[in-house]
Amino acid sequence: MGVLEKINSPADLRKLDPAKLDTLALEMRSLLIETVSKTGGHLAPNLGVVELTIALHRVFNTPKDKLIWDVGHQCYVHKIITGRREGFATLRQFGGLSGFPSREESIYDTFGTGHASTSISAALGLAKARDLNQDNHAVVAVIGDGALTGGMALEALNHAGHIKANIIVVLNDNEMSIARNVGALSGYLTRLRTDPMYHRSREEFESLIQKIPAIGPKMFRILDRLKDSVKYLVVPGMFFEELGYTYLGPVNGHNITALLNTLDKAKALKGPVLVHVVTRKGMGYQPAEKDPDLFHGVGPFEVKSGQVARSTRVSYMEVFGETLMKLAEEDPRIIAITAAMPTGTGLKSFAKRFPHRFFDVGIAEQHAVTLAAGLAAGGWRPVVAIYSTFLQRAYDQIIHDVCLQRLPVVLSLDRSGIVGEDGVTHQGLFDLVYLRSVPNMTLMAPQDENELQHMLKTAVTYNGPCAVRYPRGGGTGCGLDKEPQVLPYGQGVVLRDGKDVSIFAVGSMVGVALEAADLLSRQGIEAAVVNVRFVKPLDEKLLLRYARQTQRVVTIEEGILAGGFGSAVGELLLDNGLSGVELIRRGIDDTFVEHGAPDILRNKYGLTAGEVVKAVTQPRRRLKVAFKKS
Repeated sequence: MGVLEKINSPADLRKLDPAKLDTLALEMRSLLIETVSKTGGHLAPNLGVVELTIALHRVFNTPKDKLIWDVGHQCYVHKIITGRREGFATLRQFGGLSGFPSREESIYDTFGTGHASTSISAALGLAKARDLNQDNHAVVAVIGDGALTGGMALEALNHAGHIKANIIVVLNDNEMSIARNVGALSGYLTRLRTDPMYHRSREEFESLIQKIPAIGPKMFRILDRLKDSVKYLVVPGMFFEELGYTYLGPVNGHNITALLNTLDKAKALKGPVLVHVVTRKGMGYQPAEKDPDLFHGVGPFEVKSGQVARSTRVSYMEVFGETLMKLAEEDPRIIAITAAMPTGTGLKSFAKRFPHRFFDVGIAEQHAVTLAAGLAAGGWRPVVAIYSTFLQRAYDQIIHDVCLQRLPVVLSLDRSGIVGEDGVTHQGLFDLVYLRSVPNMTLMAPQDENELQHMLKTAVTYNGPCAVRYPRGGGTGCGLDKEPQVLPYGQGVVLRDGKDVSIFAVGSMVGVALEAADLLSRQGIEAAVVNVRFVKPLDEKLLLRYARQTQRVVTIEEGILAGGFGSAVGELLLDNGLSGVELIRRGIDDTFVEHGAPDILRNKYGLTAGEVVKAVTQPRRRLKVAFKKS
């Protein structure tokens, strides 16, 4: 029996012979590599925190002591240690373990996470709750140096330091978030890691000061001020010290003994403590060490070679990146902005081709959007590429800084709709709702990768705020027109005529609508299919014509129904006195969607051709209510 097989809880880990901890780390890495090669997932981040996670659960009495993971994509080792080893093979599979911490899944998952920069705020809240409850336990936040670029993390650091809260912040410094980190703070951490001057300890310097004879109180005060001044030059972590933290580190994040000693010190200290741990992303698996960007969030791969399975179809992300480069060649005003995801958004080649017209702002979506607003106000045409789920974090900036001023900022929303195995925190299901309600916003969704390039061309030429949302992964394989064209503004397109029912479809659901129309035709029901293209503004004339013609309308969208596209169509019908038209809306009901393969989830939530056919053909109890617009 291996060492890992004996670990079914943190209590087992705390009983383990210290001499076996390094063996446990090796076995843990083997399990991670073997499992993620089949399920896909965040491999490199988890390989980097194996020793750190072991040390945390060894030193702290979890679950009484509270452990909060920032983002949470590095929690796999934590899950294995906390009683989920037997089920680890179900990682990210429908009905299996989540790839992120989940309060519903385990009492050891103190706080649910999935987005960056939240851990210190949550830890501070838990610490103050502890104090108010007159409890006595440790609260530990583990945050990466990438997440520390987010403004919320710095706000929480500042607050916790100001009130001298009893919390421990473990800074997992691997020089990366998903891509290489950017910014002044990243440079500061690099100096802490590499400059020998920074490795002279506070204890050494203060010992030197104490050896100088104190000649009266005046001399003591002078020496005390001198000590504070020179500390800025030689003592590591002065940035954190000035915020009110006791700084410990840097410590080798792959040396378990050093980690245990440092965390024991942190646990004994009062007030806010910051432990600076230096790790290597992908540690212990050469392909992941060599390309931590690729193995950050990876699909299934071959363990021996590290060869990752790839789709044969060109992806929406790739089409976006190539199209934007082509448009930037033609228009020197075009600028690309991303929030720590140049590769994930398809902008890596753009960054190399136009380095002075590309900005990676770190994990700072709010700043990204307002930066774009400022550039637009200065005469440029910024395109902000951010995953749909992460753009939620910049909602105020979209309203206040972009739309209120009618600035020509293009929001490129990758990973819209159901994204699959990353689950509840990453599903891009809210963008139609949160963007449709904002005045001055234009909102488009392509039916395929070819239409995406035309929509991007339309967006960068439109003189106002514009958003294009598109799904994750491979396209439809439809092929691309040679040159992107500007689409007629606000106009949908009829893909199929019909007299019995009208299906109005958004983006990725257009293909589903066409398939449903074929199935209905076999039953003698002729369905019209409209690719709406524009969710805002709606092509009112076209949609009203088909609503009147068929008296039955089905809307289908890969997004939340409440306030989404179907709601917009319902409002349109009501406002034009067509309350007698039967409206069937297909989308996601009032719920958060779990993790699982996209096809499984679409089937569960009725986003398939078969479900559309059922909605049209099954007898329904119909209530006719006369509505009047107030």
